[in-house]
Amino acid sequence: MNYYIKRTAQIPLTILAVATLTFGLIRLLPGGPFTQLRLELLQQGIPADQVDARIETLQNIRPDAPLWQQYLDYLVGIAQLDFGQSISLNQPVAEVVARALPWTVFLVVVSTILMFIIGVLIGALQAYWEGSKFDQVTSGGSIFLMSVPYYIFAVIFLFVLGYQLSLFPTGNAVARGVENTVSLAYLSSVLHHAALPIIAFTISGIGSTALNMRGNGIQVLGEEYVEVARLRGLSNNRIATRYVARNAILPMYTSLLLLIGFRLGGTVVLEEIFSYPGLGNYMIQAVKANDYPLMMGCFLVITTTLVVAVYIADLTYGLIDPRISAGDSDEY
Repeated sequence: MNYYIKRTAQIPLTILAVATLTFGLIRLLPGGPFTQLRLELLQQGIPADQVDARIETLQNIRPDAPLWQQYLDYLVGIAQLDFGQSISLNQPVAEVVARALPWTVFLVVVSTILMFIIGVLIGALQAYWEGSKFDQVTSGGSIFLMSVPYYIFAVIFLFVLGYQLSLFPTGNAVARGVENTVSLAYLSSVLHHAALPIIAFTISGIGSTALNMRGNGIQVLGEEYVEVARLRGLSNNRIATRYVARNAILPMYTSLLLLIGFRLGGTVVLEEIFSYPGLGNYMIQAVKANDYPLMMGCFLVITTTLVVAVYIADLTYGLIDPRISAGDSDEY
């Protein structure tokens, strides 16, 4: 119980550390949009108090306050899910993030699940037929997929299937004119626009998943309880599913949850390539426009998601695998 309390207490501390680091780094940057905006407004003859009020609304802090007061205002805003106003979009950052996050989560979750299922199946077959021609060919293919970044597949798919053959759209998440309602037309449009990003993101992770499953499967096949099962005359299918696959997948559970968190950050390039209106695409726009409030909001959401994924993995791994005792291991 003490372990769970300790891990739960680490979440707000970790998020606080990230927010503090973000606050400090932003203020170490020379100049910035707020300085430029202040000069432009003052040159237009707007009184200084009105300029300060405008900047305060944008970044959710008082620019003329002491640094410690700005820091407290910043933390209070985060606690209230108020990340300030986006400079480039002139909208609350929270609204922009809330609008973009579901699309990013959709890409990440679907591609990660597909990657995991396909990779586990291939890896299990590789382990079961270790040394065979199938194992040699698929292992070589897995190494190749590991070596090629996902954005290479994304660019190739976009150019060939999007621009050359016009089989898939090259931007947006839904076709223009399709109403945002739960209908067959809307769902098919969403899947059609997300197909290429999902395929590119899925293919890039299959290789590593398959090789991990292969290594785990080979290790499990050498365990004594597998030999005992064979001596008992159990069928190969039962041994492969109940003994080998079940125990080989368990160590990959934690990596699956961590992948979902890490791949949220990986969508920055992917969504930029496909002009997909997710969190990563808005992150790129914020960087180009020096939109610090939007940058900070996107970064905090991605970091928080990763922290929560690690937390869930830590708390549930002992339940998934009874051989692991969360409170008795020094690895935590």
